[in-house]
Amino acid sequence: MPSPLKYNKKYDKLTDEEKELLEINKKSIADFVEQSTSISDVNYATRNAHAKTYAVAKGEFIIDKNVPEGLQQFFDKEKYDLIIRFSNAHLKINKSKKEVPAYGFSVKIKDENGDLLANYPLVNFPLFPINSVSTFLKLFTSVNRFFVKKWSSFSLMIQILRITPSIFTGSFFKNIIKLISKRNDFILSFDYHSVGAYRLGDNMMKIKLKPTSVDKHFGKKLTVKHALENYFKTNDFTADVLVQICYNLKDQPINRLNVEWKNSPYIKIGEVKIGKEAILNPTLCDNEMLSFNPFESKLFFQPVGKIQKLRDEAYKVSLQTRLKINKLLKYK
Repeated sequence: MPSPLKYNKKYDKLTDEEKELLEINKKSIADFVEQSTSISDVNYATRNAHAKTYAVAKGEFIIDKNVPEGLQQFFDKEKYDLIIRFSNAHLKINKSKKEVPAYGFSVKIKDENGDLLANYPLVNFPLFPINSVSTFLKLFTSVNRFFVKKWSSFSLMIQILRITPSIFTGSFFKNIIKLISKRNDFILSFDYHSVGAYRLGDNMMKIKLKPTSVDKHFGKKLTVKHALENYFKTNDFTADVLVQICYNLKDQPINRLNVEWKNSPYIKIGEVKIGKEAILNPTLCDNEMLSFNPFESKLFFQPVGKIQKLRDEAYKVSLQTRLKINKLLKYK
Protein backbone atom coordinates (compact mmCIF):
# COMPACT_ATOMS: atom_id res chain seq x y z
CA MET A 1 0.00 0.00 0.00
CA PRO A 2 1.43 3.45 -0.92
CA SER A 3 2.10 6.10 1.70
CA PRO A 4 -0.87 8.37 2.51
CA LEU A 5 -0.86 11.90 1.11
CA LYS A 6 -0.26 14.40 3.90
CA TYR A 7 -2.63 17.23 4.78
CA ASN A 8 -1.67 20.70 3.54
CA LYS A 9 -3.42 24.02 4.25
CA LYS A 10 -3.42 24.78 0.53
CA TYR A 11 -6.38 22.39 0.09
CA ASP A 12 -8.53 24.77 2.19
CA LYS A 13 -7.41 28.16 0.88
CA LEU A 14 -10.10 30.48 -0.45
CA THR A 15 -9.52 33.26 -3.01
CA ASP A 16 -10.36 36.90 -2.25
CA GLU A 17 -13.45 36.64 -4.48
CA GLU A 18 -14.63 33.52 -2.63
CA LYS A 19 -14.15 35.27 0.73
CA GLU A 20 -16.28 38.20 -0.47
CA LEU A 21 -19.03 35.85 -1.66
CA LEU A 22 -18.88 34.05 1.69
CA GLU A 23 -19.59 37.31 3.53
CA ILE A 24 -22.66 37.87 1.33
CA ASN A 25 -23.76 34.30 1.95
CA LYS A 26 -23.40 34.68 5.73
CA LYS A 27 -25.77 37.65 5.62
CA SER A 28 -28.30 35.57 3.66
CA ILE A 29 -28.01 32.77 6.26
CA ALA A 30 -28.70 35.20 9.10
CA ASP A 31 -31.70 36.62 7.18
CA PHE A 32 -33.08 33.12 6.60
CA VAL A 33 -32.72 32.05 10.25
CA GLU A 34 -34.30 35.30 11.43
CA GLN A 35 -37.38 34.50 9.35
CA SER A 36 -37.31 30.72 9.81
CA THR A 37 -40.12 30.72 12.39
CA SER A 38 -42.52 31.94 9.70
CA ILE A 39 -40.88 30.01 6.85
CA SER A 40 -41.39 26.68 8.67
CA ASP A 41 -44.36 27.79 10.81
CA VAL A 42 -42.77 26.74 14.11
CA ASN A 43 -42.25 28.49 17.45
CA TYR A 44 -38.44 28.58 17.27
CA ALA A 45 -35.70 29.60 14.86
CA THR A 46 -34.39 26.70 12.76
CA ARG A 47 -31.16 25.84 11.02
CA ASN A 48 -30.92 26.95 7.39
CA ALA A 49 -30.11 23.39 6.30
CA HIS A 50 -31.28 20.11 7.82
CA ALA A 51 -33.94 22.13 9.63
CA LYS A 52 -36.14 19.18 10.56
CA THR A 53 -35.11 17.01 13.49
CA TYR A 54 -36.55 13.50 13.37
CA ALA A 55 -34.86 12.29 16.53
CA VAL A 56 -31.91 12.79 18.86
CA ALA A 57 -30.31 9.75 20.50
CA LYS A 58 -27.45 8.64 22.71
CA GLY A 59 -25.03 6.05 21.39
CA GLU A 60 -21.57 4.56 21.63
CA PHE A 61 -18.60 4.37 19.27
CA ILE A 62 -16.86 1.07 19.97
CA ILE A 63 -13.35 0.77 18.55
CA ASP A 64 -12.47 -2.34 16.56
CA LYS A 65 -9.74 -4.49 18.11
CA ASN A 66 -8.09 -4.88 14.70
CA VAL A 67 -7.62 -1.19 13.86
CA PRO A 68 -4.41 -0.87 11.78
CA GLU A 69 -1.38 0.05 13.87
CA GLY A 70 -0.94 3.39 12.12
CA LEU A 71 -4.43 4.52 13.17
CA GLN A 72 -4.44 3.24 16.75
CA GLN A 73 -3.04 6.50 18.15
CA PHE A 74 -6.31 8.29 17.26
CA PHE A 75 -8.53 5.73 18.96
CA ASP A 76 -6.82 4.88 22.25
CA LYS A 77 -10.03 4.10 24.18
CA GLU A 78 -12.29 1.07 23.86
CA LYS A 79 -15.38 3.23 23.36
CA TYR A 80 -16.62 6.82 23.17
CA ASP A 81 -19.99 8.42 23.94
CA LEU A 82 -22.11 9.77 21.09
CA ILE A 83 -24.95 12.21 20.59
CA ILE A 84 -26.69 11.61 17.26
CA ARG A 85 -29.20 13.77 15.39
CA PHE A 86 -31.37 12.36 12.60
CA SER A 87 -32.61 15.03 10.20
CA ASN A 88 -33.92 15.95 6.76
CA ALA A 89 -31.72 18.12 4.53
CA HIS A 90 -34.44 20.55 3.44
CA LEU A 91 -34.10 24.17 4.58
CA LYS A 92 -37.80 24.29 5.43
CA ILE A 93 -39.57 21.94 7.84
CA ASN A 94 -42.02 19.90 5.78
CA LYS A 95 -44.97 18.74 7.86
CA SER A 96 -46.40 16.34 5.29
CA LYS A 97 -45.84 12.58 5.55
CA LYS A 98 -44.08 12.29 2.18
CA GLU A 99 -40.59 13.83 2.07
CA VAL A 100 -37.54 13.73 -0.18
CA PRO A 101 -35.27 11.02 1.31
CA ALA A 102 -32.33 13.37 1.91
CA TYR A 103 -31.33 12.34 5.40
CA GLY A 104 -28.73 13.43 7.91
CA PHE A 105 -26.99 11.35 10.57
CA SER A 106 -24.93 13.88 12.54
CA VAL A 107 -22.56 12.49 15.17
CA LYS A 108 -20.98 14.21 18.17
CA ILE A 109 -18.12 12.17 19.71
CA LYS A 110 -17.08 12.82 23.32
CA ASP A 111 -14.38 11.40 25.56
CA GLU A 112 -14.80 9.94 29.05
CA ASN A 113 -14.75 13.45 30.54
CA GLY A 114 -17.53 14.68 28.27
CA ASP A 115 -15.15 16.82 26.19
CA LEU A 116 -15.81 17.06 22.45
CA LEU A 117 -13.50 15.11 20.17
CA ALA A 118 -15.25 15.50 16.82
CA ASN A 119 -18.48 16.45 15.04
CA TYR A 120 -19.29 14.58 11.83
CA PRO A 121 -22.39 15.66 9.83
CA LEU A 122 -23.02 12.56 7.69
CA VAL A 123 -25.59 12.26 4.89
CA ASN A 124 -27.14 9.43 2.89
CA PHE A 125 -25.84 10.68 -0.47
CA PRO A 126 -22.05 10.35 -0.87
CA LEU A 127 -21.44 13.11 -3.41
CA PHE A 128 -21.89 16.86 -3.75
CA PRO A 129 -22.87 18.32 -7.14
CA ILE A 130 -20.74 21.48 -7.00
CA ASN A 131 -16.95 21.77 -7.07
CA SER A 132 -16.74 25.54 -7.58
CA VAL A 133 -16.84 27.52 -4.33
CA SER A 134 -18.09 30.65 -6.12
CA THR A 135 -20.90 28.76 -7.86
CA PHE A 136 -21.96 27.11 -4.61
CA LEU A 137 -22.00 30.36 -2.65
CA LYS A 138 -24.06 32.13 -5.31
CA LEU A 139 -26.54 29.24 -5.40
CA PHE A 140 -26.82 28.96 -1.61
CA THR A 141 -27.30 32.72 -1.30
CA SER A 142 -30.05 32.71 -3.94
CA VAL A 143 -31.79 29.79 -2.21
CA ASN A 144 -31.80 31.67 1.10
CA ARG A 145 -33.08 34.83 -0.59
CA PHE A 146 -35.78 32.87 -2.40
CA PHE A 147 -37.16 31.64 0.92
CA VAL A 148 -37.11 35.08 2.51
CA LYS A 149 -38.75 36.49 -0.67
CA LYS A 150 -35.91 38.81 -1.65
CA TRP A 151 -35.13 37.11 -4.94
CA SER A 152 -37.39 35.67 -7.62
CA SER A 153 -37.63 32.01 -8.61
CA PHE A 154 -36.19 33.01 -12.02
CA SER A 155 -32.94 34.13 -10.38
CA LEU A 156 -32.78 30.85 -8.48
CA MET A 157 -33.30 28.82 -11.65
CA ILE A 158 -30.38 30.65 -13.29
CA GLN A 159 -28.11 29.56 -10.44
CA ILE A 160 -29.41 25.97 -10.60
CA LEU A 161 -28.69 25.79 -14.32
CA ARG A 162 -25.09 26.83 -13.67
CA ILE A 163 -24.44 23.74 -11.55
CA THR A 164 -25.94 21.31 -14.07
CA PRO A 165 -22.60 20.41 -15.77
CA SER A 166 -21.19 19.19 -12.44
CA ILE A 167 -23.73 16.37 -12.16
CA PHE A 168 -22.66 14.75 -15.43
CA THR A 169 -20.31 12.19 -13.92
CA GLY A 170 -20.68 8.42 -13.79
CA SER A 171 -20.43 8.45 -10.00
CA PHE A 172 -23.18 11.03 -9.64
CA PHE A 173 -25.64 9.29 -11.99
CA LYS A 174 -24.98 5.92 -10.33
CA ASN A 175 -25.77 7.30 -6.89
CA ILE A 176 -28.84 9.21 -8.09
CA ILE A 177 -30.28 5.97 -9.48
CA LYS A 178 -29.43 4.16 -6.24
CA LEU A 179 -31.16 6.84 -4.17
CA ILE A 180 -34.28 6.76 -6.35
CA SER A 181 -34.48 2.97 -5.97
CA LYS A 182 -34.26 3.34 -2.17
CA ARG A 183 -36.50 6.40 -1.85
CA ASN A 184 -39.10 4.55 0.26
CA ASP A 185 -36.62 2.68 2.47
CA PHE A 186 -36.35 3.11 6.24
CA ILE A 187 -33.98 5.90 7.28
CA LEU A 188 -31.71 3.58 9.30
CA SER A 189 -31.15 1.22 6.35
CA PHE A 190 -29.14 3.81 4.37
CA ASP A 191 -25.35 4.12 4.32
CA TYR A 192 -24.17 7.51 5.56
CA HIS A 193 -21.17 9.43 4.23
CA SER A 194 -18.95 12.36 5.09
CA VAL A 195 -19.11 13.65 1.45
CA GLY A 196 -15.98 15.79 1.88
CA ALA A 197 -12.67 14.80 3.43
CA TYR A 198 -11.47 15.09 7.02
CA ARG A 199 -8.09 15.04 8.68
CA LEU A 200 -6.91 11.95 10.49
CA GLY A 201 -3.79 13.45 12.00
CA ASP A 202 -1.57 14.34 9.05
CA ASN A 203 -3.53 11.98 6.80
CA MET A 204 -6.87 12.68 5.06
CA MET A 205 -9.89 10.42 5.03
CA LYS A 206 -13.52 9.97 4.04
CA ILE A 207 -16.00 8.29 6.38
CA LYS A 208 -18.76 5.79 5.71
CA LEU A 209 -21.33 4.43 8.16
CA LYS A 210 -22.77 1.08 7.05
CA PRO A 211 -25.75 -0.27 9.04
CA THR A 212 -25.98 -3.98 9.78
CA SER A 213 -29.21 -6.03 9.81
CA VAL A 214 -31.76 -3.23 9.39
CA ASP A 215 -35.03 -4.05 7.65
CA LYS A 216 -35.42 -1.48 4.87
CA HIS A 217 -39.21 -1.98 4.96
CA PHE A 218 -39.56 -1.11 8.64
CA GLY A 219 -42.24 1.49 9.42
CA LYS A 220 -43.40 1.64 5.81
CA LYS A 221 -46.74 3.24 6.68
CA LEU A 222 -45.36 5.58 9.34
CA THR A 223 -43.75 9.00 9.16
CA VAL A 224 -39.95 8.94 9.49
CA LYS A 225 -40.17 10.37 13.01
CA HIS A 226 -42.65 7.76 14.21
CA ALA A 227 -40.78 4.94 12.45
CA LEU A 228 -37.59 5.88 14.32
CA GLU A 229 -39.41 6.08 17.64
CA ASN A 230 -41.05 2.68 17.09
CA TYR A 231 -37.81 1.08 15.95
CA PHE A 232 -35.91 2.03 19.10
CA LYS A 233 -38.70 0.74 21.35
CA THR A 234 -37.76 -2.82 20.45
CA ASN A 235 -34.49 -2.75 18.49
CA ASP A 236 -30.82 -1.93 18.89
CA PHE A 237 -28.96 -0.34 15.98
CA THR A 238 -25.43 -1.19 14.87
CA ALA A 239 -23.39 0.26 11.99
CA ASP A 240 -19.81 -0.35 10.87
CA VAL A 241 -17.59 2.75 10.80
CA LEU A 242 -15.35 2.62 7.73
CA VAL A 243 -12.73 5.06 6.42
CA GLN A 244 -10.89 5.56 3.15
CA ILE A 245 -7.43 7.14 3.18
CA CYS A 246 -6.22 9.64 0.57
CA TYR A 247 -3.07 8.43 -1.23
CA ASN A 248 -3.09 10.64 -4.34
CA LEU A 249 -5.28 13.44 -5.66
CA LYS A 250 -5.99 11.72 -8.97
CA ASP A 251 -7.81 8.78 -7.39
CA GLN A 252 -8.91 10.49 -4.16
CA PRO A 253 -9.51 14.16 -5.02
CA ILE A 254 -10.01 16.54 -2.12
CA ASN A 255 -11.78 19.37 -3.97
CA ARG A 256 -13.77 17.34 -6.52
CA LEU A 257 -16.79 16.27 -4.51
CA ASN A 258 -18.90 14.99 -7.43
CA VAL A 259 -16.83 11.81 -7.92
CA GLU A 260 -16.23 8.83 -5.64
CA TRP A 261 -12.79 7.94 -4.37
CA LYS A 262 -11.24 4.86 -5.95
CA ASN A 263 -8.24 2.62 -5.29
CA SER A 264 -8.51 3.23 -1.56
CA PRO A 265 -9.97 0.24 0.31
CA TYR A 266 -12.37 0.76 3.20
CA ILE A 267 -10.84 0.19 6.64
CA LYS A 268 -13.11 -0.72 9.55
CA ILE A 269 -12.25 1.27 12.67
CA GLY A 270 -15.24 0.43 14.84
CA GLU A 271 -19.00 0.33 15.28
CA VAL A 272 -21.71 2.81 16.20
CA LYS A 273 -24.26 1.31 18.58
CA ILE A 274 -27.59 2.81 19.64
CA GLY A 275 -29.53 0.83 22.22
CA LYS A 276 -33.26 0.44 22.82
CA GLU A 277 -34.95 3.43 24.43
CA ALA A 278 -31.98 5.66 23.48
CA ILE A 279 -34.17 8.34 21.88
CA LEU A 280 -34.12 11.74 23.60
CA ASN A 281 -36.84 14.38 23.33
CA PRO A 282 -35.93 16.25 20.09
CA THR A 283 -38.12 19.24 20.96
CA LEU A 284 -36.24 20.09 24.15
CA CYS A 285 -34.33 23.34 23.73
CA ASP A 286 -30.95 21.78 24.57
CA ASN A 287 -31.42 19.10 21.90
CA GLU A 288 -32.77 21.44 19.22
CA MET A 289 -29.90 23.84 19.84
CA LEU A 290 -27.22 21.19 19.34
CA SER A 291 -24.45 22.23 16.96
CA PHE A 292 -22.54 19.75 14.78
CA ASN A 293 -19.99 22.18 13.34
CA PRO A 294 -17.11 19.90 12.25
CA PHE A 295 -14.64 22.75 12.87
CA GLU A 296 -15.35 22.47 16.59
CA SER A 297 -13.53 19.12 16.44
CA LYS A 298 -10.01 18.54 17.69
CA LEU A 299 -7.51 19.86 15.13
CA PHE A 300 -6.49 16.42 13.86
CA PHE A 301 -10.14 15.49 13.04
CA GLN A 302 -11.16 18.71 11.25
CA PRO A 303 -12.54 19.04 7.68
CA VAL A 304 -10.35 19.41 4.61
CA GLY A 305 -11.17 21.21 1.35
CA LYS A 306 -12.53 24.49 0.06
CA ILE A 307 -16.24 23.59 0.13
CA GLN A 308 -15.72 22.15 3.61
CA LYS A 309 -14.01 25.38 4.70
CA LEU A 310 -17.26 27.27 4.11
CA ARG A 311 -19.00 25.21 6.78
CA ASP A 312 -17.16 26.86 9.66
CA GLU A 313 -18.51 30.38 9.12
CA ALA A 314 -21.92 29.10 7.93
CA TYR A 315 -22.45 26.96 11.04
CA LYS A 316 -21.33 29.78 13.32
CA VAL A 317 -23.63 32.46 11.91
CA SER A 318 -26.55 30.02 11.84
CA LEU A 319 -26.01 28.98 15.46
CA GLN A 320 -25.43 32.53 16.72
CA THR A 321 -28.63 33.74 15.06
CA ARG A 322 -30.65 30.78 16.36
CA LEU A 323 -29.38 31.32 19.89
CA LYS A 324 -30.23 35.03 19.81
CA ILE A 325 -33.75 34.53 18.47
CA ASN A 326 -34.64 31.49 20.55
CA LYS A 327 -33.51 33.28 23.69
CA LEU A 328 -35.87 36.13 22.83
CA LEU A 329 -38.68 33.66 22.09
CA LYS A 330 -37.87 31.84 25.34
CA TYR A 331 -38.15 28.60 23.39
CA LYS A 332 -38.36 25.60 25.72
